[in-house]
Amino acid sequence: MHGFQEKVNFIWGLADLLRGDYKQSEYGKVILPLTVLRRLDGIPNSTGLAFHDLAERPDRLSRYLEGLSPEVRDIFNSFHFADQIVRLKRSGLLPLLIGRFCEIDLCPESVSNHQMGYIFEDLIRKFSEQSNETAGEHFTPREVIRLMVQLALGEDAGDGKTLYDPACGTGGMLSTADEYVRERNPASRLQYYGQELNPESYAICKADALVRGHKSGNVVLGNSFTNDGFGGRRFDYMLSNPPFGVEWKKVEGQIRRERERLGFAGRFGAGLPRVTDGSLLFLQHMISKMKPEGTRIAVVFNGSPLFTGDAGSGESEIRRWIFEKDWLEAVIALPDQLFYNTGLSTYIWLLTNRKTPARKGRVQLIDAVSFAEKMPRSLGAKRNEIPSARIEEICGIHRDFGDGRHSRVLRNEDFGHRRVIIERPLRLSFQAAPERVNALRAKLAPAALEALAHLDPAVVYRDQSTFDVALAEVFERFGLKLGRTLARRIREAISQQDDSAAIYRDAKGRTLADPELRDHEEIPLAEDLLSWFEREVQPGAPDAWIAEGDSQTGYAIPFTRFFFEPSPVRSPDEIGREIHELERETRALLEQLESA
Repeated sequence: MHGFQEKVNFIWGLADLLRGDYKQSEYGKVILPLTVLRRLDGIPNSTGLAFHDLAERPDRLSRYLEGLSPEVRDIFNSFHFADQIVRLKRSGLLPLLIGRFCEIDLCPESVSNHQMGYIFEDLIRKFSEQSNETAGEHFTPREVIRLMVQLALGEDAGDGKTLYDPACGTGGMLSTADEYVRERNPASRLQYYGQELNPESYAICKADALVRGHKSGNVVLGNSFTNDGFGGRRFDYMLSNPPFGVEWKKVEGQIRRERERLGFAGRFGAGLPRVTDGSLLFLQHMISKMKPEGTRIAVVFNGSPLFTGDAGSGESEIRRWIFEKDWLEAVIALPDQLFYNTGLSTYIWLLTNRKTPARKGRVQLIDAVSFAEKMPRSLGAKRNEIPSARIEEICGIHRDFGDGRHSRVLRNEDFGHRRVIIERPLRLSFQAAPERVNALRAKLAPAALEALAHLDPAVVYRDQSTFDVALAEVFERFGLKLGRTLARRIREAISQQDDSAAIYRDAKGRTLADPELRDHEEIPLAEDLLSWFEREVQPGAPDAWIAEGDSQTGYAIPFTRFFFEPSPVRSPDEIGREIHELERETRALLEQLESA
């Protein structure tokens, strides 16, 4: 076997030996670690064993593994490969599998690191697609990764640069970036780093790094939020597809403590999103690792981080921080049904702390929703894919940086707004109707109730001062004292909201706001607040005012609003013809019913 695809097909075919004893979703747990072992056959170890020796004595496999370096053994421990050895021995499959693996040569002398990377990546993809129910959690479609890599790296040859993924899954982002760099310059070396929470995905990613000739120690296991494997490190590029809508309740305490203790000196100073979605935590974590001299980030989210959260919320404050720092370069809307475990719409966020002069203070929105083709066969929720030509088209739109059918270039402030409270004055009328007076029986003395009952129940007082005079007169007639507190209590009990009444004021003469007429408005940052108020509010409500001290600045990315195209208005003649046709069809149906 000399060809790349021939080797892939051979190894993939060995999975058929597991049929009946293993579920399809478990095949990768056996075949992938055995592929790594076959690749590592040439590595010296203390046992003196070689892989082909195991064909005759498969019981020595555990001893063979013990002879590997601790860093390499960690891969197999994370695969829980010892458990698979027990299962394979019990089923009698171990000698058969080892014997078949001896038929393929994967040694470095025969297969280069680059070729081995392609072989291993293809196997990962095949096993991930075979397990549709979990593929989306740990595997990003290759065309999405390719687009992200090209957007982030652009024309950079990448030689000597560093790349990081804080939720690296099986390593697709890292390996694709590595391939992209080598395609442009075979001599280039990209140093990549990743962290992954799921042990099996971590094992695959670390094994992939190893077979490609990278330092497997650059891939670490653990939660990036609570156990940052690269604390203090900064990177030239960062790529990630963090899990969509995953809550962070389990680590909430530790994250909040870091924010309270370190603020912006830590990772989460800008704010905390709701615990049901940690997407913007990942983004803050990545931003904390940007190099002062310049870093580019490409991360894929669902729609929630674009707009979830009102002004002042954690999400809005994080977006505000990003916009005010001028880090967001572009947002690309992707076609739906691209991912294995969700049909939701997704978006690539492209960020950098070193924008080109033309892009400073600007954000580009790219609508690539229609840039997809239907797949011949669905894979879980994935029914669409982006062809290579379309990837190049999207990257071209990004490079051109102009307005067009699929592109909008906007100012940072176009995404900001002030959320203000518009108040209207409270207007009350007063009427001593019997049912209202009776409601005061438990609160007033009998003499006061008797006096109050002498107010004319038919009279509606639409002015507070007029009512106060009438109330004072009737109390004086009965020889009763009317204090401020008692007068206020009576007014509140027999009042009702009345738009035709005079403005109601408190004891100090201050205008009170009517809570039922309170309104919240979002005014674009680019808009002058006073001009907006005079134009939009005062003509219909000349007595309204903006509540002082309650204004909050928020940021959101209402992506679809910027690409909304209203349907053309139909002519009256066209509408008339349609109505006439519907009437004709209705008459015909009625005639059929009558003749039936």
